[in-house]
Parts: sequence; C-alpha cells; structure tokens
Amino acid sequence: MTFPIDWNAPWLQGLQTEGRAACLQVEQGRPVWQALQSLADAQALPLRFVPQHDLPEGKAYEQFIFETRCIPTRDNLHDFFNGLIWLRWPALKQRCNALQARAIAQAGVGAQRGPLRDAVTVLDENGALLLAPAALCEALRHRRWHQLFVERRALWRQARLLPIGHALLEKLVQPRKPITAHVLCVHTDGAGATAGPATADIDTWLAGSIWLEADTLACKPFAPLPVLGVPGWCHENENFSFYDDSLVFRAPRSAQASQQGMATAQDPA
Repeated sequence: MTFPIDWNAPWLQGLQTEGRAACLQVEQGRPVWQALQSLADAQALPLRFVPQHDLPEGKAYEQFIFETRCIPTRDNLHDFFNGLIWLRWPALKQRCNALQARAIAQAGVGAQRGPLRDAVTVLDENGALLLAPAALCEALRHRRWHQLFVERRALWRQARLLPIGHALLEKLVQPRKPITAHVLCVHTDGAGATAGPATADIDTWLAGSIWLEADTLACKPFAPLPVLGVPGWCHENENFSFYDDSLVFRAPRSAQASQQGMATAQDPA
C-alpha cells in the first residue's frame, strides 16, 4: 500500500518525522494500525491502535475508545491521518473523546449528534488552531479577506496555523482552492492575549483551555478559513487576484443577504 503524500507540504510540517516513518512501514506491508502503534510505543504514549475488526458490532466508536483506550484503525488514508493526529495531539484527542463519550452516555448515539457532539466532530475532522496577532484574528472572524491576506500579509510571519482535523489533512493530499478549515482563533498579542501556547506545550494547553469546555464548543466557536489562502501554503496566492473568488472567500452572511436583496430589487423580473 502506498499513500500519495507530499511530506514537504507546509500543512504537514509538524507531522513529517512520524508520518514518513509510518508511511515507510505501510509501504513495506505492515497494517496501518501496527505502523502507528510502533510510533506510539517509541514515544511512550499510552495509546493502543488496533485493527478495525476489534470494534464490536453495534458499539459506538467513540465509546469504545473511551472505555478501552484502543483506537480501531482501517487501512486507509483517513485513518492513517487520524492516527498521526493522535500522536501529535494526544491530550486534545483524549479530551475530544471524553466529551463525545460523555454525551453518548447521557443521550445515547441517536439519529442526530446534538450541538456538543456535532461541534467536537467538526473540530476532530476538519479543525485547525490559529495562533496569530489580534489583527489577523479580528479580520478572520469578520471575513475581511483582503485585510487578512493582503493588507496585513506581513503579520502572517508571526502566525501559526496548526491542522487538527484528519479529514482536513486527507483532503489536502489533493489541494483544491475551496478547502476550508474550521478554525479556533487565538490571538497572541494585545489585551487579553493568550500566553499559554508561547510558553507551554500547545497540546496540553489547548486540551485544558476554555476552548475545549463543553459549553464553549457547543456554541461552535469556529471561523471558516480557506487554507490555501494562507501565505506560503499555495504559490498561486502570491497573485492577490487569488482572493477575488467570492465563491471561496465569502462575505459574512449578513453581507451575503444584503447583496442578494440588492440583486433581487434590481432584477426587473
């Protein structure tokens, strides 16, 4: 089995060492779960990757992980990246799993996840953490794309965008302009700045932060970020017309509604 991954891609910067090692083992014929387990053992992490068939029929995936500390893993790219994120963000993943398991214990699996489980799933699958100056965070929250990527482009040298979602990484194997992450935006300067990530392990800090409290997550505190707009993540965005695509770099919903209303009023039909 071979995974077509470009390990020089900027979004894989923090996963290169473990990722290359695991990929090599998979290419040599080892199952994905065994390749990941060898890395967990080497790092002395209390994680146990197991083959997918160890998950009992009818058992919720999240509940099984919470009860057994075993992570069922299939031989595919999606689960490969999930395993790498477990290795990179063990405290965060355990916190997400605990929130999921608690919600399942309280309300069952159900036809719908509910606000908390839905938000945790969004973070787990498609999330990212942006550590950046307040000016960038503010521009992102308000979807001021030209301000975010052009006017304040130099500030990105002081920023870090850290992928969390394994489905996000899977999509980026074949980069496309519309790929959008759900971002937790943490400003690192000015009043109310977060000092934790600069001085402590980011994984431990984030897992214990207000961002991972149930009430906070249930409100879905995410900002949508088309990740290929990030300076250095796509050479095409060096031409600033890249950001003129309104189907990707969308206006806030209130502005969209206003524009739609104007279009309707001007339509003679």
